[in-house]
Amino acid sequence: MLRKTLLAAVVVVAGCAHSGGSYVWIDDFNEPTTTAEYIIATDDVVNVRVFGQDAMSGRARVREDGKISLPFLHDVPAAGITPVSLSTQLQTQLKTFILNPVVTVSLEETRQVSVSVLGEVPRPGIYRLEPTAGVLQAVASAGGFTNFASRDLFVIRNVEGKPTRIRFDYGALVDGRGTGIGFRLKPSDVVIVE
Repeated sequence: MLRKTLLAAVVVVAGCAHSGGSYVWIDDFNEPTTTAEYIIATDDVVNVRVFGQDAMSGRARVREDGKISLPFLHDVPAAGITPVSLSTQLQTQLKTFILNPVVTVSLEETRQVSVSVLGEVPRPGIYRLEPTAGVLQAVASAGGFTNFASRDLFVIRNVEGKPTRIRFDYGALVDGRGTGIGFRLKPSDVVIVE
């Protein structure tokens, strides 16, 4: 009986111990660069300028249905295309009202980034953060660290279809050292505090 109890205690302690697992330090992490243009999404704010037509110009937030409302055009599909494609589409539609319209579309605000924060934080969950948010902002949104946190920080990110575990040095983040300070979270990233 003593032997079974001792074995059970060893299993529990082993389960609570830090599981190293494989990871890459943020300073060694090389994410593939993409040259793709930004794709407009719901909740983005675009600025539409029609040359010489101030009444037809303006700001518009992309609604949940993926459309924006503009004078004369009302519901225009915007989500899922680039700003350049949207300006071309608007130029075509405005030809009904204007001779040779010139339209520019710029992005004024991007949607917030939804990330999961798990582990030794007081309020684990999914948080909507600004597009410039990093690991420390995500941890702060979840209430900081619990008393049991070792402050080992990881981000799990899907890189080329494969989950990659990226490790951060908390001290370097706080001191503003290393490449981790410039790391920006992306939608579907998972921040883990151990």
